[in-house]
Amino acid sequence: MDLGNCRRLVVKLGTRLVAGSHEGVNTELLDDLGRQAARLLARRKQLIIVTSGAVHLGRRVLKRPQRREALAFRQAAASIGQPELMRHYSQAFQAHGVVVAQMLLTMGDIAERERYLHTRETFESLLRHNVVPIVNENDSVSEPSVTFGENDKLAAVIAAKVQADLLVFLLDEAGLYTSNPAEDPSAALIRAIEPTDVDFLKYAAGSGGPESMGGMATKCIAARIAVECGIPVAMIDGREPGALLRRLEGEELGTLFRPARRRSSRKSWLASATAPGGAITVDDGARRALLAPGGRSLLPSGVTGVEGAFAAGVVLAIRDSTGQEIARGLTNFASAEIERVAGAQTHEVAGILGRDTAPEVIHRDNLVLSPLLSTEAPPTGEPDARA
Repeated sequence: MDLGNCRRLVVKLGTRLVAGSHEGVNTELLDDLGRQAARLLARRKQLIIVTSGAVHLGRRVLKRPQRREALAFRQAAASIGQPELMRHYSQAFQAHGVVVAQMLLTMGDIAERERYLHTRETFESLLRHNVVPIVNENDSVSEPSVTFGENDKLAAVIAAKVQADLLVFLLDEAGLYTSNPAEDPSAALIRAIEPTDVDFLKYAAGSGGPESMGGMATKCIAARIAVECGIPVAMIDGREPGALLRRLEGEELGTLFRPARRRSSRKSWLASATAPGGAITVDDGARRALLAPGGRSLLPSGVTGVEGAFAAGVVLAIRDSTGQEIARGLTNFASAEIERVAGAQTHEVAGILGRDTAPEVIHRDNLVLSPLLSTEAPPTGEPDARA
């Protein structure tokens, strides 16, 4: 796959790469990245960087190297480390004539559609002015129940939101292996993952190092989010000088996740929405219909339960009878209305609610399958009319 024509890039750096073996920040790596950024901008490409490392730097200032602390300490460490992290990025990139901008995001900035649209406009404005946004989750204010969890997923979500042409994970290893290369000398580097390969997670048994929140498994899950939105993903060794440019120029580095068909902007947003406003449970017939090729709308007759209080127009998680999330979508009804029509036939809905309305709880145009299930073959049996 030729990546040379990719114009808009999202690049993710983890804490282990940013810190390296250095006392604070790997300034040589950031200088090399700044040099590559300057060349990319000169080629009329656009670059967004998602970085970790703020909590790590804050810990060092506070002389607390332990990883497992209370949330309040992590938030304090992030607020101390973030300015220091940005100082290093700014110095490294300005040395090559590149202007950077800090963007700290919370889940609400992405999951709530109006805020997401404003956030996207900020990205667009910065990119139009040849500025490189440096993005991190706003750990100092994020609530534990509404966080991205780690910056790998944040990078995939941003790539989907801004309709990037490529997502790149810069690693401290060569790419994705058939097993953990630190433990298995026979481990082989995987050059490509196809969109139909639903077993790719079996290769991601490794975990993050002591300074990182996410390991290879979280990167693979993030990669699946991106490829399901039609965005290719490259995992390459960020320690290699010029690795990003070399991969774009055709050198076979790392692992490439080939993308599925690109989705519309709305479906990309739905696929990567990180905070469903509620959930509904469906029966097995509805599950079969939703997962069948082509998919179906979700009708009230397939709904067996409602979780949470929400208004119409909210993103909902759709779960099967085992509790597994199988899809997400924009609901046409508020939670109280779904409770009233659950199990009803379509011709009964207007009478129950006392008004004319669309019969679908979630229309197929506003519904996407969850990333790890969207290539799953449906269970045997024909889709039925309950979804």
